This record gives sequence, structure tokens and C-alpha cells, in this order.
Amino acid sequence: MSGRGKCAAKDEEMTKRDREIKLPAYNSWQELPHVPVSLGVQGSIGATGEWRILRPEISREKCNRCGMCYLYCPEGTMIFNNGTGPEVHLTYCKGCGICASECPRKAIVMKPEYAERNNHGRDE
Repeated sequence: MSGRGKCAAKDEEMTKRDREIKLPAYNSWQELPHVPVSLGVQGSIGATGEWRILRPEISREKCNRCGMCYLYCPEGTMIFNNGTGPEVHLTYCKGCGICASECPRKAIVMKPEYAERNNHGRDE
């Protein structure tokens, strides 16, 4: 059998195996397993927090500690403490705002990183 024939046979075998695998079916997002969307590795490409222009601020009064921010953070910078709730590891947070967008209680707002610098010395 030629090299191409072996590849085709292997592809056919993989396709057959893929059809045999039964994926779980969920009726709604509430049934999905509670795992992070992304298993980001903090610091895998350096201290990326220097890139951001916005930073997340968490309101402890509004936060119900649901963990949605932790689940959706693409960089894995949310640290979830059961006692106090989520905290942001700002050294690696890029300020993308996904945590704020996904928060069902709107407990996270994105604030300018350097408000005093962006203000150019003027008072608001």
C-alpha cells in the first residue's frame, strides 16, 4: 500500500470511530459542566497586564460568587476564593472585559487603567 493509501485508510478509520463516540446532549446552558472555557496558563507569554487600558473592578455588594467570570476568563486570571469571591490577578489580565460581559449581576465594570494619566492633569 502506498503512503497515500495508508493515510486514506487511517482517515477512514478515524471517521468511523468519531461516529461511534456519543457526545453528551444538553438542553440548556445551565446543564453544561461547571468548568472554565479556557484553561489559560498565567504568564505563559509574560506579564500581559501591562497591555491593558481598562481594568475590571468587582463590586462585592453585587457579586453573588457564581463563578461566571472565572469560567469565561480567556487568560485564567480570575482567582476564585470561596470566602471572598473572585479576584483578578492584574499582572496577567489584559483588560478584555469578557468577565464584565458575562457577569449576570453586572458586578464587574471596566474602569480606565490610569484615569489620572488619561485625564492629562485635568480634574473631572
